[in-house]
Amino acid sequence: MKLTAQQLGWSVHGRTLLEDVCLDVAPGQTFGLIGPNGSGKTTLLRLLAGLNKPKTGRVHINDRSIAKMRQRHIAQSIALVEQQAETTDRIHVRQVVGLGRTPFLSALRPWSAQDDAIVDQALSDVDMAHMADRLWHTLSGGERQRVHIARALAQQPKILLLDEPTNHLDIRHQLSILELVRQLPITVVISLHDLNQAMECDRIGVMDGGRLIASGQPHDVLTTERLQETFGVYAHVLDDPIDGKRIMRFRSAV
Repeated sequence: MKLTAQQLGWSVHGRTLLEDVCLDVAPGQTFGLIGPNGSGKTTLLRLLAGLNKPKTGRVHINDRSIAKMRQRHIAQSIALVEQQAETTDRIHVRQVVGLGRTPFLSALRPWSAQDDAIVDQALSDVDMAHMADRLWHTLSGGERQRVHIARALAQQPKILLLDEPTNHLDIRHQLSILELVRQLPITVVISLHDLNQAMECDRIGVMDGGRLIASGQPHDVLTTERLQETFGVYAHVLDDPIDGKRIMRFRSAV
């Protein structure tokens, strides 16, 4: 499913947080979103998910404006994994993941064995099947993050938006989650802090000051000049001796 944003703008109490952002993500493509803290990545993802209505501009999925779609129909196409999503309810892991099936349920389409199978698969994909009966409040931050991702997978979206999904995860689960995301046959927009992880995306975009200042192939966008200007770091690009992939090492430019 194609995802397009045209001249998106967003402001709060007169303060501009996003300005004139244009984005075009092809079906099945993984688009990495990078930028300093406060650059507008989270705001952009919430607009793309239809959770906030842009002050200016439009978001389209397959050339259809989401402003003209019901929230239920948007949720049948787009899933968002936010950085923080807490609850004080006494709820089990399996129930949290089951919430991903909500957009598809109705009086005419109640919960079924198919939904159980989808939830089981989502839990297995994020290595949380063994904790399906655990209460939410007993989980660590990393475990909660994996449950959030499982809930989004249970939604079976055509477009998956992830806001720094590797936060709180140990290195093993960081790698497994990112590999899972890369293998999904859907359109993905993923916000990342780790620039070496961003190098694995099909395309990346750089946010700074609420604007999308660059987008394209990772090796074209992540130049030493841009890294110094946007992130305040010097970068040395190396070739991994094992697989030949480009990796970067950094030191502060301050």
